[in-house]
Amino acid sequence: MDLVRRAIAEALGTFGLVFIGCGVVVATALPNSGVDLLGVAVAHALVLAVMVTATMNISGGHINPAVTIGLLVGRRITPRDAGVYVIAQLSGAVVGAWLAGALLPATAVAATSLGTPALGHGIGFSSAVGIEAVLTFFLVFAVYGTAVAPSAPKVGGFGIGLVLLFDILVGGPLTGAAMNPARAFGPALMTGEFLSHAVYWIGPLLGGAVAGLLWDRLLIPRVEGPGAAG
Repeated sequence: MDLVRRAIAEALGTFGLVFIGCGVVVATALPNSGVDLLGVAVAHALVLAVMVTATMNISGGHINPAVTIGLLVGRRITPRDAGVYVIAQLSGAVVGAWLAGALLPATAVAATSLGTPALGHGIGFSSAVGIEAVLTFFLVFAVYGTAVAPSAPKVGGFGIGLVLLFDILVGGPLTGAAMNPARAFGPALMTGEFLSHAVYWIGPLLGGAVAGLLWDRLLIPRVEGPGAAG
């Protein structure tokens, strides 16, 4: 029952991220909206900070398959629980994207492909994977440093949300800066826009795994002495 409760928290958190994320991108296509790249970045940062903080004490506030994989690699979650989390995250993302598509103006939804991330002009597949990997590395690095490590400051999801702010400002025009397979999958499923979709799985999962390994093997101090674990 505890795993069900945690899965529901992950689904709801991802639902919030995707609904607001898709919504703010759609808003850029509305007349006189005034929403630009900075607005998109701020909206994503704020919703992630709030959703992570709201779910942190229930599920750990992953809200992202790449974060879950990063924590799996770092031995902070079991494979079974990680699988359930990813299914919950993808489910929440699909519902969030579906509801955004149903409620928002159809012309703006069509013009923006419901906020489905896409590669910028001149960005090839391998470069896009690398960009998404690096951006997601920063995100999962922040998760460990602000929420997982024993000495992490008690700042809730604030530091994690801020990563989306600077990542989207840099990566938005290049790859859409998804950093989250669920954030890419939800709107892609609703619109059928799966061109280069593998980028948003390979890059984030790779970046998250590298960050998890780095923290687990090098940065989190080991307890030494009789009976020490790890």
